[in-house]
Amino acid sequence: MHKLGQTRSANRRDHLLLTPDTFVRTLLPCVERGAVVVHVSPASGAGFTQYTADLDPGGVLNAVSAQRFVYVLAGDVDVVADSEIHKLEPGGYAYVPAGVDGRVKARTAARLTVIEKHYEPLAGVEQPVLFIGEEARVESSALNGDEDLQVRTLLPDDLQFDFAVNTMSYRPGSSLSQVEIHVMEHGLLMLEGGGIYRLGDSWYPVTAGDFIWMAPYCPQWFGALGKTAAKYLIYKNWNRHPLG
Repeated sequence: MHKLGQTRSANRRDHLLLTPDTFVRTLLPCVERGAVVVHVSPASGAGFTQYTADLDPGGVLNAVSAQRFVYVLAGDVDVVADSEIHKLEPGGYAYVPAGVDGRVKARTAARLTVIEKHYEPLAGVEQPVLFIGEEARVESSALNGDEDLQVRTLLPDDLQFDFAVNTMSYRPGSSLSQVEIHVMEHGLLMLEGGGIYRLGDSWYPVTAGDFIWMAPYCPQWFGALGKTAAKYLIYKNWNRHPLG
């Protein structure tokens, strides 16, 4: 039923909340036999692009000029790079450096979250190489000693990487210990559960499937609500001086 213009989505100067009822599927030149929902891009003021790609069986996500991070939400895919095939299932992920022809081919109908960013070289540091991982194999750690908040760091903590991608899990009723305000920007996809997110001076109910962009210095805080755990995947720019 049409809700007469009502939505939880919001577009503010320093943040976006995009809910599935406002998603618009589109085509990208790098996608064969599939479609995407572009959540954020430089057109909105972000320093990166993040989208959800739905691939039909046999669909392909071809390489682009930027570095790319792919996390499998559903289905099975192959990452083909340097004549090697890496099979990924839900929770599997891949980092493909700029300049590497790392194509993603769907073995079944698949859904991916994709992050793309132009690489920022650092003097004396080599560009990272292809990295394949599985979230379930990454050891989790308590955020600031709080066992109710668990973080998995999906990319190596190394100066080669100019961004980080983590998953964060919250037990029901747990929350961040402070309102955070910092130089990093975020792209966040809710994977499970829900809660309340403070963005700027606004408070939003959020649930699995929602996407959030936070600009640098946007006040941010999250608390998990409900009887099930909340979990999200979050991007941040990292390891580079703000002056560039």
